[in-house]
Amino acid sequence: MQAEESGTREAGIIEASDGMQAVGERVVEELKTVYDPEIPVDVYELGLIYKVQVDPDGATTIRMTLTTPMCPAAEELPPEVESKARGVEGVSSVQLDLVWDPPWSPDMMSESAKLELGMI
Repeated sequence: MQAEESGTREAGIIEASDGMQAVGERVVEELKTVYDPEIPVDVYELGLIYKVQVDPDGATTIRMTLTTPMCPAAEELPPEVESKARGVEGVSSVQLDLVWDPPWSPDMMSESAKLELGMI
């Protein structure tokens, strides 16, 4: 998964039923307010959010990872992601799937995240 500009990435990350694309976009916008406590970049721009699926009834599934299975923020980030998504208008429920495949790598970060971290 190559890093891409946010708008292009969102198109590939959001899977929404007819009429629910806007809900998926609002979920992504809300996830951009969740920051890794050790890195001054949000979880979306870090490339930790793999998929946001929204069903016609608003049931939302978020597939995400962490930078490493031993991530110090492992107990904080997933519940915060789930909570933020639940607060989005149009979301009826949230299922968060924490996955390790594909494993996260810095290549998954957006250009803006790499710039913020001095990687480019």
